[in-house]
Amino acid sequence: MDTMTLWNISTGGFAALAFAALLVGFSKTAVSGANTVSLAVFAAVLPARASTGVLLPLLIVGDVLAVLTYRRHAHWPTLWRLFPAVGVGVVFGTLFLVWADDEIVRTSIGAILLMMVAVTLWRRRTVDKDDEPDAVTTRAGRAKARSYGVLGGFTTMVANAGGPVMSMYLLSAGFRKLGFLGTSAFFFLIVNVSKVPFSVGLGLIDGSSLLLDAALALFVLPGALLGKWAVSRINQRVFEQLVIAATVVGGLQLLLR
Repeated sequence: MDTMTLWNISTGGFAALAFAALLVGFSKTAVSGANTVSLAVFAAVLPARASTGVLLPLLIVGDVLAVLTYRRHAHWPTLWRLFPAVGVGVVFGTLFLVWADDEIVRTSIGAILLMMVAVTLWRRRTVDKDDEPDAVTTRAGRAKARSYGVLGGFTTMVANAGGPVMSMYLLSAGFRKLGFLGTSAFFFLIVNVSKVPFSVGLGLIDGSSLLLDAALALFVLPGALLGKWAVSRINQRVFEQLVIAATVVGGLQLLLR
């Protein structure tokens, strides 16, 4: 990683990164999917390749804070069902990156996210909101978990954009607010930590990037605290609308960049 590229950041650029880091914390404890805006900000301020290495440790900091906040609400049967499919998605994502350029990757991920929003909105018209999550209780639910898991693994590998896909899955599976946050917290902590050795091996994470992370991590904590304060004041319907809106914004950003 080019150290000089990282440290030749203007005051305005650092302010943008600090805001994006705060938004990472907020997204982990309140509106999952909102950190797609953070992805765009980091890629705009830093070189695209370097931005993924700087952002990953900040995402992990946010994941840890989310796990500490919502650990009692995780739905582990769903997590165990998802992880093998996510592994398959990561493999597909790796193969996809062998031949796809940046434009194809962005367009593909953006289209997938918008398609997931459309499917979720259509499906939720016929879902009883009082039902238990169907993630592993029915044959259709298990099949859906596998398909979304593959998509989540694919998108997190090629663009660090797995959050919106998993958000759409958890909403479509009927998860309530706290179950949604607890399950996604553990899911992304495990997935993001597993990506660290690969990022280090590729030179995306090194001593200079971690120094920048140390400065930006100071902004993740207040963002997480703000999210924790806000989520208790957001009703279920508004929460779902915010998650869907954040996913639409993320998909459009990828398509229009």
